[in-house]
Amino acid sequence: MQWLGAAKAETAMPRPFARIRALPYVYALGLVVLGAAGRAALAPVLGDRLVFLFFVPAVVIAAATGGMIPGLVATFLSFALGVMFLVQYRLILGNEIDLVLFTLLGGAIAYGGERLIVAHTLSEARRAQIQSILSTAPEAIIVIDDGGLIRSFNPAAERLFQWRADEAIGGNVSQLMPMPERDAHDSFLERYRQTGEHRVIGLPRIVTARRKDGSEFAAEVFVGEMASAGDRYFTGFVRDLTERLAAENHLQLLQSELVHISRLSAMGEMATALAHELNQPLSAISNFLKGGQRLLQREDPQSRALPAMSKAAEQALRAGEIIRRLRDFVGGGDSHRGVESLRKLLEEASALGFVGAREHGIIAKVRWAPAVDAVHVDRVQVQQVMLNLVRNAIEAMEYSDLRELRIVTSHGQDGMAMVSVSDTGPGISPHIASQLFQPFVTTKGNRGMGVGLSICRTIVEAHGGRIWVEANKPTGTIFRFTLPRAEQKVAA
Repeated sequence: MQWLGAAKAETAMPRPFARIRALPYVYALGLVVLGAAGRAALAPVLGDRLVFLFFVPAVVIAAATGGMIPGLVATFLSFALGVMFLVQYRLILGNEIDLVLFTLLGGAIAYGGERLIVAHTLSEARRAQIQSILSTAPEAIIVIDDGGLIRSFNPAAERLFQWRADEAIGGNVSQLMPMPERDAHDSFLERYRQTGEHRVIGLPRIVTARRKDGSEFAAEVFVGEMASAGDRYFTGFVRDLTERLAAENHLQLLQSELVHISRLSAMGEMATALAHELNQPLSAISNFLKGGQRLLQREDPQSRALPAMSKAAEQALRAGEIIRRLRDFVGGGDSHRGVESLRKLLEEASALGFVGAREHGIIAKVRWAPAVDAVHVDRVQVQQVMLNLVRNAIEAMEYSDLRELRIVTSHGQDGMAMVSVSDTGPGISPHIASQLFQPFVTTKGNRGMGVGLSICRTIVEAHGGRIWVEANKPTGTIFRFTLPRAEQKVAA
């Protein structure tokens, strides 16, 4: 891998003194010559004493800058020049011990210089490796001392907290925390210094962190401890949890939607079963009502019960038709659409919805637009939508002082016909309004299942229209939905 090779090359680079290989030898030769010159200048004063002392700095500097070989070269040159001085003073005999000791000392200094350079090179390599790890680590790494001051701040931390390293280093780590953690952090460090009790170290924690601009985010922090030269340091690994929490919330939302879908599926199966089971008793009710109507007509043709029985039979048939259409709708069957009179559809649905409304003081006002009367719809499904909206409006005004229900037809967008049903009830909160057409959302408490408006939306959207809710001024709610208009006129 290319980046790994680059890191290796960087860590293996020698220290500045060793980049020019000839430099230690230049130091060795120059310092030996300088030491010989100094010894020669002081010869009248020193005489035959301290011959090799002036060559020791040359050996030390050569070994420290170049290692073993430059140190030995300096030792050899110093030895040769020292012998020359001894020959000058005719003192070689009797100074054998000084010669041996200087030679051994020079070799020891050269070896020590080599070990020093190796240790320094390894230290530089380790420092470069650590710096490479800190620079490329995907998580924020922050090192602080036991006083809470930041000592290291890697690039990932710069990106996460929006502080530059030169701005953060030297400052207190509490600047990365919101209140009240910021004020309490120094006391936590002091308590740890006094008691040594581990409450954070070695354990992952979920915290709230603070960026330079003041924004806050959830983060996971893992803290480690180290000691160096008697000082204590703490290393914190900080991971931004924003994306993970968003993914978890999205997963929870998907799970909730799956639960809704499963409930809707169960409701569809239940509706299909109920439609199948209720069709027969509803047909029997209609037949019995018609039979009773004929019997009553023979015995008492003027009976006031005859119109009521006739309407009851009609509604039983209508209920059977609704259930049949519901079964087809749930089963994905085709709806029976045709050109219908919007006014007639709404009159029939409203008549059923207004049953008992006047006893509750409901005032109904209707305004029709003849130009948008012809619509291409499924008659039974649209009547079901209208019936649901009218009943909801009546129930919403149960405890209102002003109880006025309005039904208005008008032109909608894109050439659609629009129907508006408004009430003067307490209205709907914005929170509920945003999810009102979702399944199992209701404003009726335990009295409602929360599926009526969801079915209304499905029916309207299946016709190519849309349904929405608005606030009625000064109080109340307006439901509007659109339906496709038909080209030809419909007989009244």
